[in-house]
Amino acid sequence: MRTVFSFLKPYKLPAGIAFLLMLVELAVELMLPFFLGMMINAGVVNQDVNNIIMWGSIMIGLAFISFIAGIINSFYASHAAWGFARDTREKLFEKIQAFSFANLSMYPTSALVTRFTNDVRQIQNTIFMALRIMSKAPLIVIGGVTMAFIVNARLALIFLVTVPLLIGFLLWVLKVAGNMFDKVQKSVDNVNRVMQENLAGMRLIKAFFRRNHEQSRFMDANTELAARTRRTFRFVESSMPILLFVMNLSLIFIIWFGNIQATAGQTSVGEVVTIVNYAMRVAMSISMFTFIIMAFSRMKASANRLSEVLTLDTDISTKKLASKNAQVKDGIVEYQNVSFKYPSADNMTLKDISFTVNAGEKLAVLGSTGSGKTSLFQLIPRLYDTSEGKVFIDGKEVQSYEMDTLRRSIGYVPQSPLLFTGSIAENIAWGKNNATKEDIVTAAKDAQIHDTIMDLPNQYETKVGQKGVNLSGGQKQRISIARALIRKPKILMLDDSTSALDLATESKLLQAIQDYQCTTLIITQKISTAKSADRILLMDSGEILDIGAHDELLHTSPLYKQIVESQFGKEYAHAK
Repeated sequence: MRTVFSFLKPYKLPAGIAFLLMLVELAVELMLPFFLGMMINAGVVNQDVNNIIMWGSIMIGLAFISFIAGIINSFYASHAAWGFARDTREKLFEKIQAFSFANLSMYPTSALVTRFTNDVRQIQNTIFMALRIMSKAPLIVIGGVTMAFIVNARLALIFLVTVPLLIGFLLWVLKVAGNMFDKVQKSVDNVNRVMQENLAGMRLIKAFFRRNHEQSRFMDANTELAARTRRTFRFVESSMPILLFVMNLSLIFIIWFGNIQATAGQTSVGEVVTIVNYAMRVAMSISMFTFIIMAFSRMKASANRLSEVLTLDTDISTKKLASKNAQVKDGIVEYQNVSFKYPSADNMTLKDISFTVNAGEKLAVLGSTGSGKTSLFQLIPRLYDTSEGKVFIDGKEVQSYEMDTLRRSIGYVPQSPLLFTGSIAENIAWGKNNATKEDIVTAAKDAQIHDTIMDLPNQYETKVGQKGVNLSGGQKQRISIARALIRKPKILMLDDSTSALDLATESKLLQAIQDYQCTTLIITQKISTAKSADRILLMDSGEILDIGAHDELLHTSPLYKQIVESQFGKEYAHAK
């Protein structure tokens, strides 16, 4: 929690001002019963109108001061709370941006979204309410009891029994409620996850007519959230009758003993009324503790969830000895005895991989589904680090490059193209800072998407729907490739990202890429694509089976020959 609340430090001044103004309100609230008792003793009992007017005027003036202090307090409290929320979200976003794929796999997207929204909002609201009214409640209890002892110590003795008893009870409720609210937040994660999956897969759900099934999944998650929330709030709310019963019981005793003392002449009516007022204020403040417990319990659960993310060690970082001057110049890629397994996996995904791709060379990677092709690619930009062995670029370990330097030298097109909400031009320019219109058009032409864009009503300013929903698979792939080409990378990696293109378009694209003079690695299932490469890397079960040119592999690799036969027929394979 300390990590989260460190974001309040820049707002110490407005928070301090808000707290001081709250103390002004508190002082007024504690003085009003005292002055009321004075007015009764000096004015009402003696039927002295002047005293009634004097003490009444003082009380009205103090109430007006409290009113003004409350308004200004709200301004500073909201400034501190909203500023805290903004800074926390920024830091949270920055932290998640630094996550490796291994770190990201620890949290579902829905859980991170809940932390950004619901959890931050819970803490923000609690901070505001703490500076506004919640801090006042325990202080009124302390101040009210103290003032009661100043007015009449014998009548106030009842507080010494009831208040400690209630505080102990409230601490127990706070502890139990904290664990219960943590489970509530996890249920919120689950509801968000189901909702996110449904919205992302709406087309598939409709195509398979699984609406009822998905509705049932959501109802189960939503019902679980409602049940946990209901149980938690019932538990917390059940504490209020107990609190009020004890405080009202103490109030009855105060009135009873006060009446006895007043009849015996041991105290005045004004003192009894004052003590009763303090008792009522203490009772009202303690009744607020139910709300305070709920707020602080939810805040504690949310703060722990945020701290979990903010304090997580990223398993990929730049070496301390990395040279800031190191630049990727040639794009030579070398794997030396590389093995890799995912953090949650038991077995190696890649096993003892060794090969070199020379500068400007084009390497095609073929293999069955699950053979480790994508995993092989992800080690170059350090989306993951190797488990064993080393990856080199231009003769230097990838860890010796600054992360920004390394990744700015690489153009990576993933297996499933992802476009962002915005225009086509913005999506292409996303690959390069300060990209010009000329850069965008050139990249689009080389990616063979320019003519298609020009046929659209708004051309490059055409808005892309969420995840490119209004574009075809081939259009999304080519825009993604343009986004990679615009940075003129030294290393270009295409992860099966030409699968939706026809042969003619793909051929033009691969020809245009040659002008970029970059080292190109292509994952593909098409022999027509592999043939255009200088060499072909054949993988299976995380191991290299063979590597060589198309004609060479036809004679040396039975598996490659089998793949060629499946796509072109035996006559083609034997003719070669």
